[in-house]
Amino acid sequence: MNEISVPALVPASAAGNLTNLITERAWFEPERITMSRPLGEGWQPVTAKEVEEEIRATAKGLIASGIQIGDRVAIMARTRYEWTILDFATWFAGGVVVPIFDTSSAEQIDWILNDSHSVAIIVETPALRELVQTVLPSHTKNVWAMTDDVLAVLREAGKNISDEEVDRRRNALVPKTIATLIYTSGTTGKPKGVQLTHGNFHSECGNVVQGASELFLKPGGSTLLFLPVAHVFGRMVQIGSITAGLHLAHCSDPVGRLPMDLASFKPTFVLAVPRIFEKIYNGAEAKAEAAGKGNIFRKAAAVAIAYSEALDKKSVSPILKLKHGLFDKLVYSKIRHGMGGKVEAAISGGAPLGTRLGHFYRGIGVTILEGYGLTETTAGATLNLYGAHRVGSVGRPIPGTSIKIAEDGEVLIRGPIVMDGYWQNDAANAEVFNAERWFQTGDLGKLDDEGFLYIVGRKKEIIVTAGGKNVAPAVLEDRLRAHPLVSQCLVVGDNQPFIAALVTIDPDAIKSWIANNKKDGATIADLVNDPDLVSAIQTAVDEANKAVSRAESIRKFTILSTDFTIAGGHLTAKLSVKRHVVAKEFAKEIEALFAT
Repeated sequence: MNEISVPALVPASAAGNLTNLITERAWFEPERITMSRPLGEGWQPVTAKEVEEEIRATAKGLIASGIQIGDRVAIMARTRYEWTILDFATWFAGGVVVPIFDTSSAEQIDWILNDSHSVAIIVETPALRELVQTVLPSHTKNVWAMTDDVLAVLREAGKNISDEEVDRRRNALVPKTIATLIYTSGTTGKPKGVQLTHGNFHSECGNVVQGASELFLKPGGSTLLFLPVAHVFGRMVQIGSITAGLHLAHCSDPVGRLPMDLASFKPTFVLAVPRIFEKIYNGAEAKAEAAGKGNIFRKAAAVAIAYSEALDKKSVSPILKLKHGLFDKLVYSKIRHGMGGKVEAAISGGAPLGTRLGHFYRGIGVTILEGYGLTETTAGATLNLYGAHRVGSVGRPIPGTSIKIAEDGEVLIRGPIVMDGYWQNDAANAEVFNAERWFQTGDLGKLDDEGFLYIVGRKKEIIVTAGGKNVAPAVLEDRLRAHPLVSQCLVVGDNQPFIAALVTIDPDAIKSWIANNKKDGATIADLVNDPDLVSAIQTAVDEANKAVSRAESIRKFTILSTDFTIAGGHLTAKLSVKRHVVAKEFAKEIEALFAT
């Protein structure tokens, strides 16, 4: 099979816009709890009617401050309740939202504010306001900070604006109206503004909600949003939750607060990038290792994977069932408890999850439904569902979407979720749309006989060795990162006689390893050539090499003394490695790998 189309469950909208999601819920179910906002160490429930009132009051403040229909308003903040309110308030005021990651540099802020011609920006903190002020263009007239109680400030500013003016503005928006400009944090070149319309989000979220109704429409269902709302995946979660009437809460600090927020909010499902699921697995393994129960954990993991694989074959042996029940009490229940205790499923996107983790989580009772998409496709273009699930695949097209595999293996996408184009960039549009208006993703994939898509690599990231062997680095990198000590890695070898890798060490996992190996006081920099650490990473490399042929296997590697980070410019906001940046910064280390 090289092409598949799935009929829409929710047809492309002919009228209306995203503000209707708020007003209709408030009208039909005014007392329904649709959000919770942080309050001390707990949560304050917010009804649909209260959400609409807060959004409307905030929109009035934006209008009073000079925001006109079609104006771009930037939001630069971590994921939090105010982000969602301001997002919808900007639409109520007739504006277009321009997300900026809170980790962005002054140069990136400068580019986005100028390219989008944003007339206002809302930042999270005074510190971010100071950063923005260093590059603030003259056309950006207003700068607000969320921590200065921006919602109250805007409510006060807009107290003389009428409801009729708000309704006039929001009713002027139609499905083809641009809802947001999301600047791609791609691995090369200047970010491009992806134009996503109200209709794009209506089709995406409506069809995902109906297609995955067991998650989004489950009675009493809830989700904790900790993905960046500045990223299209987080935005889809936000709008999808509001579409479904799902109880939504926000976690602004995944590193520091996620375990506590999961424990207190107890979501029924979560949505995350694979790195989150890797960290949960690695953290559980490291904790078991520190308690002298590493072997028990590894046996439990093997049983979970075998159990999930047996489910696929519809044949779970009595012995496997018995082992699974035992480890559920000893191990699996504790991992589920760490995820809040009520999580039964999760959606993973943004990067490949890997078959091993997919089977592990399903085996412990948390089914991860992997999906695939891009900013340009309003997030998910494909998704595994409860009734149509293949571990290792990224699922079938979401309803209303068509997927095609080109002759060279590139994945092509068409449907109402595909962007109208890049903002003021005809040259870039000509590069990504073919004559039949298929969006050319740049990803390589294959469709099986039932229309499940498998992503095998990136066209531009394929490594060609000196011997002419084509190697997809993602396969090796995903397996390497599965090791608890490995944080990030970069597979290299273009025009070289063999494949090699740069490996960075997880700063949290190394602490228990140092204690267990009696290397007290050592730092990662001290250990890069330590025989014991090198041996441990060699184990990870050997495991990764099992996935490929000898010609594609990693022959040499070097451990770096520093990790790849967003702040250092090595990673995009969704934690994808910027290959060209890393290759340039660590050119000497790469050269040394092939020197002998």
